[in-house]
Amino acid sequence: DHTSGSDELLADARKVDLDATATITGVDVATIEWLATTFATRRPAAVRVLVGLEHRQHGQEAHRALAMLPAVTGAWRERGGGLCRSTQQYFDSVLVDPVPRRTDGRPPRVFNMAALGEVLTDTDLDPPITALIVHNCNPATITPDQNRVLAGLARDDLFTVVMEQAMTDTARYADLVLPATTQVEHLDLMNAWGHMYLSLNRPAIAPVGEALPNTEVFRRLAVAMGLDGPGLADDDETMVRQLLDSDHPWLDGIDLESLEVEGWVRLNVPEGFNPPMDGATTTPDGRLALGHLEYRPGDETPDGDAGLAARFPLGLLTRKQHVKFLNSHYGGFADHLPAEGEPLLDIHPDDAGPRSIIAGDTVRVFNDRGSVEMRAAVVDRVQPGLVTMPFGWWANATSGGRGANALTNPSLGRQIGSASFHDTLVQVEKAGS
Repeated sequence: DHTSGSDELLADARKVDLDATATITGVDVATIEWLATTFATRRPAAVRVLVGLEHRQHGQEAHRALAMLPAVTGAWRERGGGLCRSTQQYFDSVLVDPVPRRTDGRPPRVFNMAALGEVLTDTDLDPPITALIVHNCNPATITPDQNRVLAGLARDDLFTVVMEQAMTDTARYADLVLPATTQVEHLDLMNAWGHMYLSLNRPAIAPVGEALPNTEVFRRLAVAMGLDGPGLADDDETMVRQLLDSDHPWLDGIDLESLEVEGWVRLNVPEGFNPPMDGATTTPDGRLALGHLEYRPGDETPDGDAGLAARFPLGLLTRKQHVKFLNSHYGGFADHLPAEGEPLLDIHPDDAGPRSIIAGDTVRVFNDRGSVEMRAAVVDRVQPGLVTMPFGWWANATSGGRGANALTNPSLGRQIGSASFHDTLVQVEKAGS
């Protein structure tokens, strides 16, 4: 009653060869069987996925496969069972979007941020992008194909404004840097990724110096440009009230005044709410869609383009493994660097040996997009054929001023438009060889 396409899925599943699966994944057959049996028989059983799985050419198919598991085993029936990536979509569905729209109804021109390097260097783009405002982001460090991004930011005909709290790698390319407030200096309404509580962020101190909230900069920009459309002059408190001015029952009784008293309030989610069982599935027939499922390697993977894999035989993962950083946040804070140590390339002994690489050697990691130099850690916590390096270090952390994203794949997933960071192939050699 709750799924469709089960016959097709089971037909595909019967074709699966566990030995071949073990070869592809590096997970032995006994572990695969243990995981399958455990997930099928334990209750409640849930899968938690976070950011990263979708950063592949076929990332949506991987998510779809995981979502099928609790549907097949019936784990969706129990509270605490099923799959969860984020709860953010529930907030998006109940809050009222206060963002002003064009009065002429024309949609804005939109580009995928993951394609920033391509967009900024596309000489055929008509009209070209000649002005860029960057806020809440450090694209010089965190977007893929870093060298292309930096080439775009360096254009003489691009006027770049960066609203920031620190002199980030991106801010160094700005024509104008505007000091931005921190979280303790401005009003905000916070939703969540992992729970169902709305939180009110009250300013604890007045903005320091000339720092302004992003919203205030945009209000002043509208005035300077002579724009007076609906909503452009709304202050932050007004926008919070607009967000909460919803007729959705989950927001009954929740307003700015109640948040001022409590600080945080749980959405009025019914006790025992279970999305697939309570009609929240958005497929046309209201059922969880199973159907055919087939593994397809990404083009830039060891099993993808054979010619590319011959030149660059190692897969690269750019891991978020930090003690004091958050993505690239705080990467320029000297006090945080000792706890982080230094960025290292993890490489398996089977790959290090033929390359005459030993622990502590400075190595060059490269592909057609760029190269990065850092010291090697020869370890068996990565599989043969795979290397990893940390994501988010600033330019001054490596000798060449480039980080992991000088190597990463900017191509967009064919279904959801997510950058294929983790479908990246590289070669590794001793520096100077």
